[in-house]
Amino acid sequence: MKKIALVLGLALASPLWARPQAEAPVPLVISAVRGPSGVGMIRLFENPPVIPGYDVSIEAVGQADIIAAKFISGEAKLGILPPNVAAKIASSGRNVQIAAIVGAGMLSLVSGDPSVQGVADLKGKTVEAAGQGATPEYVFRHILKARGIDPDKDLKLAFTLAYPEIAQSLIAGRLPVALLVEPFATMALRGNPALRQAGDIQEEWARAGGGPDYPMTALVVDGDFARENKDALGVILRDYRLSTEWVVSHPAEAGLLVEKFDLGLRAPVVEAAVPRSNYVFQSAREARPAIESLFRVFLENDPASIGGRLPDDGFYYQE
Repeated sequence: MKKIALVLGLALASPLWARPQAEAPVPLVISAVRGPSGVGMIRLFENPPVIPGYDVSIEAVGQADIIAAKFISGEAKLGILPPNVAAKIASSGRNVQIAAIVGAGMLSLVSGDPSVQGVADLKGKTVEAAGQGATPEYVFRHILKARGIDPDKDLKLAFTLAYPEIAQSLIAGRLPVALLVEPFATMALRGNPALRQAGDIQEEWARAGGGPDYPMTALVVDGDFARENKDALGVILRDYRLSTEWVVSHPAEAGLLVEKFDLGLRAPVVEAAVPRSNYVFQSAREARPAIESLFRVFLENDPASIGGRLPDDGFYYQE
């Protein structure tokens, strides 16, 4: 009996550092870009996915290049990138996959020139655009060619301003016509009642044989992480889908969160732009035909921008 008491006494007296400690949760950061690409996931900023063994957080950075560099170095496990950037990283030998498309066609042709009612009226015009060497430029070039317009001879494509500056220049009347992504197209239209949307770029893409839509934003995952953490990734994909659905249904509340978490957009602009935007959540398998349709346009214009070829099956995450 004395021996039992002695053992219990020693156990109770043992220091805390000598006792087994629960493992600390592993940090897991999901990286987004400040601006429109983070809007669909805004609820995750407030309520990150809860995954046993992980401490999940969301960060917003200034440029997609920062996220791309983190994937190349192996630091990033999940982040938002343009699909072509993900393909180029994969072509370099890094094991990255598209897990889902989270933003599709969001381009608008905005004009204050009464003679420009649509794409067919752009001959002889100067069109200011952003996204040189990226999806906006190559989608637009493909559409122009389908309309019989040579983008290098029949009009001038200018890439001198960033999206916010394009919107402000349209509002001030310094630009007659420009190609913009949402929510900057909405920002311009709200700022000057003389401006209007000239045609429908998404319809023009379909007319040009590109398919029903073109993906612009992807949730990208490190392939090794995806293979080893299928359940955890499943939770993240579920919560991202729910966030996107909530944003589409609650644009006013989403705008308030976007402003709260400082994504660089004002709440009223987000509220007005969400119904005009195309926030979606499509699995990689579901979105693959649209992704490859877009990539073929990249191959026509700048093969190196996606690594010189279409990515293979391993580029598309299978749930």
